[in-house]
Parts: sequence; structure tokens; C-alpha cells
Amino acid sequence: MASENSEPTQKIVPYLLYSDAPGAIDFLCKAFGFKECFRYPMPDGKLGHAEISYDGNIVMLASAWEEGGFSSPRDLPAVHSQIHCRVEDVDAHYERAKSAGATIAAEPADQHGQRMYRAVDPEGHRWIFAATSRAESKKRHR
Repeated sequence: MASENSEPTQKIVPYLLYSDAPGAIDFLCKAFGFKECFRYPMPDGKLGHAEISYDGNIVMLASAWEEGGFSSPRDLPAVHSQIHCRVEDVDAHYERAKSAGATIAAEPADQHGQRMYRAVDPEGHRWIFAATSRAESKKRHR
């Protein structure tokens, strides 16, 4: 993978922790369409830092580090956050995620002017994938 750290252009960058960060990268790329940009492996096989991207947006991640007080969501008693991602085609994205084994928390539906679905990755991070709904888009372009 790339050996240089990329410089995100967005103002807020999620930073997620995983017990199995290398496995998480593989899953996120396969199921959700991310691309791996950077990986900094540690001698013990964990990842000190990694970056994946989707449509030019970066998500940073690393191996959970219990000694530092950091853990994976699967070690927590409840969903603690969600990551909201804009995609072009919610239904196609949903089919890809479902066929890759993502846990679907909510099927695609039109809500709040968006078409969206919710999925949970293997360690419990909850993802929302959404696009402006067709009906809302038609209203905006009249």
C-alpha cells in the first residue's frame, strides 16, 4: 500500500478503532467500496494508523489500544456512534454491502428527504449510507 500519509481535504475526519484493523480494512473495501490509501503496520501485526477513502473523503483507523484506553465498539455495551456517508446509488450500494456479508440494520427507505440504509461492520461501527431521494431531488430542481 501507499507509504506516504495522505492529507485529507475535509474539515472533519472520522478516526475509528478496530480490534482487527487489517480485517476491517478488507471488509470496508469489499462491502462498502472504500479504497485503502495508507497503512502503517506495527511490529506486533497491529496497525498504528491507516487511511481509507471513498469519493475523495478519508476515514482514518487503527488497531484498538487497550493500554491507552481505546477499544473497539464490539467491546462496548451499546452503539455509541454512527458514520453518515453520501453515496450516488443507495440501492446498488446496499446490494454490494449485503452480498459482502454486512449486517443490515435497516433496509433502504426514503426518510427525511433522503434514500438511506444502515449497516453494521463486523466490529460494531454503525454506518448510514444515503443520497437525496428521487422525489426530493425532483422538488429541488423544479
